[in-house]
Amino acid sequence: MEIFVATVNIAIGLVLLVLGGELLVRGACALARSLRVSPLVIGLTVVAFGTSAPEMAVSGNAALNNAADVAVGNVVGSNLFNILFILGISAIVSPLVISSQLVRRELPLMILSAVLMYFACANGSISQWEGITGLVLLVIWTVWLIVTAKRSEAVGWHDPLTESAGQAGDRPSLPGWQSLLLAIGGLVILVIGANRMVAGAVSVARMMEVSELIIGLTIVAVGTSLPEVVASVMASLKGERDLAAGNIVGSNVFNTLGVMGLAGVISPQPIVITEQSLNFDLPVMLVVSFACLPIFFSGVIARWEGMLFFAYYGAYVVYLFLDQTDSIYQKSYQNVMLVFVVPLTLVTLSVSMWGSWRIKRSQGKS
Repeated sequence: MEIFVATVNIAIGLVLLVLGGELLVRGACALARSLRVSPLVIGLTVVAFGTSAPEMAVSGNAALNNAADVAVGNVVGSNLFNILFILGISAIVSPLVISSQLVRRELPLMILSAVLMYFACANGSISQWEGITGLVLLVIWTVWLIVTAKRSEAVGWHDPLTESAGQAGDRPSLPGWQSLLLAIGGLVILVIGANRMVAGAVSVARMMEVSELIIGLTIVAVGTSLPEVVASVMASLKGERDLAAGNIVGSNVFNTLGVMGLAGVISPQPIVITEQSLNFDLPVMLVVSFACLPIFFSGVIARWEGMLFFAYYGAYVVYLFLDQTDSIYQKSYQNVMLVFVVPLTLVTLSVSMWGSWRIKRSQGKS
């Protein structure tokens, strides 16, 4: 009976998270349209923050209930899922165009935020003052992004989620007060869904003797990232490819600075970082973040690169379960990945980046 209740809680939590994220994004985007900002900026802020609200709700609730593994695993797992799975799927659906602004400014910040999170965790815990620092940095970045966006309106503005309103003039599709109510309603649903999902995930972890970290890295991380999946894939299908990439970069910055920051601030005690997180999961998040640099540099995420990301996420999940079950194949699998697959991928990406640099250099001279 207990496993049934836990499963129902997870299922209801997932549904509410997706529904709440959808309502929040719709309401926030309706407000953003009235501000006439570019699709990239909307992807980096409104859509990214809106779709990352489930991560904040789940990790915040986990921190309050002393489920530190779920809080940390959710952030790390969501960041890996965002880059490897969502960007991978979006690029497979349609190659993603990457703006030069994203490569020059926002991508380095995403990498820097991942580095800062790693060093914050290096001493084995995240304190309250480290959480406050993350939140302050997030606020500074958001304000800077909006100010610079308003100064460069030359990008041109159009509706990031639908072109159907294009003929109806410049007015937002909903009145401002309705958009605000929609966004608030989405947030309320997200919090309720987060409570259900954390309760169910922790119960399942204990009953099946699976560590809460693994549950946070997989089930909870994937569940809270579903809004990003919907937003990015739909944006890719509708030709808003800049929004799709911006959503992922903005979501990862929001997760590392905002979600982890809030969890550190509201947790009754410092958030303890497990040895597995410090020695494996966090370094993997760092490597994946840095791997975006050569891929984004070309200006396009090709389908084969999307397939590469997607395959790596599958490989990561396989490793997690081999490690959790103490499989005799876990060490061999790890060696194959480290000795053959990772170096081969790095060489391929380096050659791709070198070729893109030569093409851009030759175009600049002509």
